[in-house]
Amino acid sequence: MPPIIGGMNAKPNIVWFRQDLRLSDNHALTAAAAEGSVIPVYILDDINAGEWAMGGASRWWLHHSLAALDQSLGGALAVYHGDPREILPALVAETGAAGVYWNRCYEPWRVDRDKQIKSSLDNPHSFRGSVLHEPWHMLKDDGTPYRVFTPFYKANIARDNFADTLPAPRFKCAPRPKSALALDTLRLLPQKPQPRWDKKMAPYWMPGEAGAAARLAEFLADGAENYKDDRDRPAEPGVSRLSPHLHFGEISPLQIWHACKGAHEAFTRQLFWRDFCISLLHYNPGMPHIALQSKFNGFTWNNDDAALSAWQRGRTGYPIVDAGMRELWETGTMHNRVRMVVASFLVKDLLISWTEGEKWFWDTLCDADLANNSGGWQWVAGCGVDAAPYFRIFNPVSQGEKFDPDGTYVRRWVPELAKMPTKHIHAPWDAPANVLEYAGVTLGKTYPKPMVDHAAARDRALELYKEL
Repeated sequence: MPPIIGGMNAKPNIVWFRQDLRLSDNHALTAAAAEGSVIPVYILDDINAGEWAMGGASRWWLHHSLAALDQSLGGALAVYHGDPREILPALVAETGAAGVYWNRCYEPWRVDRDKQIKSSLDNPHSFRGSVLHEPWHMLKDDGTPYRVFTPFYKANIARDNFADTLPAPRFKCAPRPKSALALDTLRLLPQKPQPRWDKKMAPYWMPGEAGAAARLAEFLADGAENYKDDRDRPAEPGVSRLSPHLHFGEISPLQIWHACKGAHEAFTRQLFWRDFCISLLHYNPGMPHIALQSKFNGFTWNNDDAALSAWQRGRTGYPIVDAGMRELWETGTMHNRVRMVVASFLVKDLLISWTEGEKWFWDTLCDADLANNSGGWQWVAGCGVDAAPYFRIFNPVSQGEKFDPDGTYVRRWVPELAKMPTKHIHAPWDAPANVLEYAGVTLGKTYPKPMVDHAAARDRALELYKEL
């Protein structure tokens, strides 16, 4: 049901949308609407974000998500670009707003900024953000945060105190302030003369609250029942693809939790992993840069720009790795099983720092989330508090054979290998010459030779890790 435009009280309330681009289960919006009319605002803040300003794929998503939110608000969304510490007080003065309402975010730079904003406003109101539980509500008995996921998960489940979700409220929108900008002025989409690389991503997604609800409904109808088995098969539509919707807050984790009604434990467990990473980041603000196991901070990584570029472009010579990197470039996402494989290859086969992979994912993932991105990379690198053991090194050939047994995923994203027989699809260098000729593959020309020998790279990595 759309909001009512006009007829506002003498003093409206500003609702500052951030990572909560939805009308339902939005505590800040519901509270503000109960007090009077609403001025919905979004501020693109590249100033305080610094190096963690959104990457290209996330900006593409944000543009379309804001457009969807504006439509659901009847065209009343006011967008700005700059420092909220300056914009919000000026907007209060311009509109005579009675208060400013927002839902909390948990990235360190946002927390620091929001504390300053709260101290500068006369009537600020903040509410629980897009988490199942606030990080400070999920501590161990001794008052310290969890550093291992399984106890964190069990404690969450044992508490069984999940809040109900809120319906979208009926509210009145004040007219857009005169200072508001047009959405296009944020320049979130690629600008000419650059090629519009984002056009290829559009068919895969429907950003916005309606798109999130549709994606969840489709997953619950067709994929959730087999998620436990299918989630590791990249050629199958077995995952939810909800992570970008969750990151931008087009749907809340509580909405997903309640929609699952206690079923699909393998899937809902991922919601708690998300909360766990947020908690880790909240209590370890250096996590995007600093290994949570301090012994790794002196590790000597390989600075090889050519190798990094080959990995980024999907030209490593290992088909499952290349398929994943090319899927990422075209769609803005990558299957979770393959994310682990490509990350392990970068860090342990190539010995390139996990922070380089983190930065590439930050720019190319639609669902680039600081807590989950840095938490995931530290897990694979073995340097996080709840990490894969250092000796766990994914074999890209056996991973491909196990989880893409027919080679369907590889053939889709590495079309130069489309005619390779299944027996050799994950290790084309082992194929006889006549098989390569039949498949139209010339190693080193039509498809690269393996840039490293995995067995030798594994031994090298194990020796270096043992020295820690």
